[in-house]
Amino acid sequence: MAQGILIVVSGPSGTGKGTICRELLRNNPHLKYSISATTRQPREGEIDGVNYLFITKEKFKSMIVADDLLEWAEVYGNFYGTPRHYVLEQLNKGFDIVLEIDTQGAMKVKEKFPDGVYIYIIPPSLDELADRIFKRGTDSLDVIKKRLNCASSELSLAQNYHYIVVNDQVTAAVQKIETIIAAEKLKAERNTTLIDHLYQAGYIDKKAFNM
Repeated sequence: MAQGILIVVSGPSGTGKGTICRELLRNNPHLKYSISATTRQPREGEIDGVNYLFITKEKFKSMIVADDLLEWAEVYGNFYGTPRHYVLEQLNKGFDIVLEIDTQGAMKVKEKFPDGVYIYIIPPSLDELADRIFKRGTDSLDVIKKRLNCASSELSLAQNYHYIVVNDQVTAAVQKIETIIAAEKLKAERNTTLIDHLYQAGYIDKKAFNM
């Protein structure tokens, strides 16, 4: 069975990456979603074990000590992290995993999984980003100001990703990511097992490829 693909989605707060990931998973049942653990309080409508694993700072710190997190970071005074076991288990079973994480965490994961697919979501403009954050109405004014101040510096990190997707319209952004995943699955380096089978079955002459 082929190893699953790790798909990491990041972007500044307010770019709509959460909405994109939900639509992506709804349209593609074969994809698995890695639920992050966080110490922040749930927003209205969020469900523990569905949107996030909401835990205490004490529990989070114990997971760090036990090396139970694939990555973790402190963002705006709260901790976020990716539980290690579920991700590795699903990849080994051949499932593709979607991680929606911040740029700090994404770069830590990239060090361990350079073969992953790293996608950065950006807004059409910073004015549009500010408008989205204010309209969301889930954060205090101080937190909103922090998010906007960090947006410009976060956008500069987009060059560390493999793909950049502008979220000017959710459906179009999802379609672009689906196209990226489809293309990644066709890469030669992800299909070495298939090529080996063709060699073994005699369909391909290794001499023709100087092998």
